[in-house]
Amino acid sequence: MAGVPSQGGRPRPAAGRRLPRPMLTGLGGGLFACVSMTLVAGFVWLFFDGSLFGYGLLFLPVAAATALWVRPADLITAPIAAPIAFAVGVWPISGGSGGGFGAQLMGIVTALSLHAGWLYGGTLVAALIAVGRKAVLMGRRGRLPRRAS
Repeated sequence: MAGVPSQGGRPRPAAGRRLPRPMLTGLGGGLFACVSMTLVAGFVWLFFDGSLFGYGLLFLPVAAATALWVRPADLITAPIAAPIAFAVGVWPISGGSGGGFGAQLMGIVTALSLHAGWLYGGTLVAALIAVGRKAVLMGRRGRLPRRAS
């Protein structure tokens, strides 16, 4: 019979089954967010002339994805990794005048201060998703039948 693994056929996914979600560790979630925001910055720099509005707008789904894909044990790291990733990714498009370290640092600080709304918004999205996931996990634990001791 085709589709039965014991008979050499390929197993077919059941109807309505979803693909497995990635489960990132806390460090993996932070690295995912930082790399994603650096790629977003490159995309914004190439196609939108370094628009910080576009960068901030694309930060929101990256923060949400980070909070959705981190392991339940590491949920607290999602709202911490999001603003760090925003700061890491804003460096290529911050537009510091000149080539010195001080000018680059001033460009990053200026970009962070002028676009703090996006930074807070993405952090809030990550925090709300993490809190919601934690509440669902705690609710599931509360519904489990207790064993008689």
